[in-house]
Amino acid sequence: MSHGTSHLVTNIGELVTWAEGRPVLKGAAMVLDGPKVAWVGPAARAPAADTAYDAGGRAVIPGFVDSHSHLVFAGDRSEEFAARMAGESYAAGGIRTTVRATRAATDEQLTSQVARLVHEMRRQGTTTLEIKSGYGLSTLDEARSLAVARQFTEETTFLGAHVVPEGIEPDDYVALVTGQMLERSVPHARWIDVFCETGAFDVDQARTVLKAGIAAGLKPRMHANQLGHGPGVGLACELGLTAVDHCTYLSGDDVAALRDSGTRATLLPGVEFSTRQPYPDARMLIDAGVGVAIASDCNPGSCFTSSIPFCMALAVREMGMTPTEALEAATRGGAAALDRTDVGGLAPGMSADFAILDAPTHLHLAYRPGVPLVSETWLAGRRT
Repeated sequence: MSHGTSHLVTNIGELVTWAEGRPVLKGAAMVLDGPKVAWVGPAARAPAADTAYDAGGRAVIPGFVDSHSHLVFAGDRSEEFAARMAGESYAAGGIRTTVRATRAATDEQLTSQVARLVHEMRRQGTTTLEIKSGYGLSTLDEARSLAVARQFTEETTFLGAHVVPEGIEPDDYVALVTGQMLERSVPHARWIDVFCETGAFDVDQARTVLKAGIAAGLKPRMHANQLGHGPGVGLACELGLTAVDHCTYLSGDDVAALRDSGTRATLLPGVEFSTRQPYPDARMLIDAGVGVAIASDCNPGSCFTSSIPFCMALAVREMGMTPTEALEAATRGGAAALDRTDVGGLAPGMSADFAILDAPTHLHLAYRPGVPLVSETWLAGRRT
């Protein structure tokens, strides 16, 4: 059934579709029917359409799916970054600095900040993104953070269990997160998350938080094994989570559990760049049969980048991924981490979300790090 005006995008030098049997096409064309992809294939066999757009021999890739970001915040932590670069270590406690600034900000200020960062992401080819709360840490501020995020994406995550705020005992805070705070946040969220780490929440607290979220109808996800070895990844696999994020420190048992459970490892190389932590071993995970995603973790403390191409270049240089594996992890892998099948690829029936590169192939994303190669971003069949 037609969705309206059809568009032929032709003279595509390379089209990345991830479709079975033809994941990358040369000399390709694509037909859009309203917000959806209707056809992909060789340009010479392209069906007629209402309008035509000449891609000029450039590469067309699926829009990036950024499955982990923290965009609802106020304040600035650039001095903390400078201190880390001067030799100080990263710890989870810096989050509380942002909490104070976020609580003091108005809804309008928070909305303006998110809008600016989402626009920044769009310019760099990100078409689907997840946004977490986690810098409010009170019933009111978590709920309003999620309401702000919901203006920009359906993929919103309640992260009341980011750290324990000042002035409250950990067990009392867990009770608040799983009680009144959860109840107020559920209408604005699809996911629930918890930071299972030394300095944040232990494995029993994390289990309590996630099970409460599941009971309230939210889908669970986790921050785990970022700062050291721990039980977080094992818990994620035990509970059958769609994805677990960071996965910097993994044991052999963790890798086997990820493989056997089908839980995807979302890797956040911008964090390691910004904190001087060791990079996760993507090559080991891929070779073991573990599904991998790459996301930005854009946040004001441990990783203030919104650039998926930059994270891909880091993954290739530092984590043992090929350029094609990195692109797949940042598109189809990110979609899988969000339990989405309508984005992350360019097969017929999928959302017409894509980026056009000022380059002949997707390899240039890692080959030319730091260069703004995304010349156009299309969202639901329209140029943004």
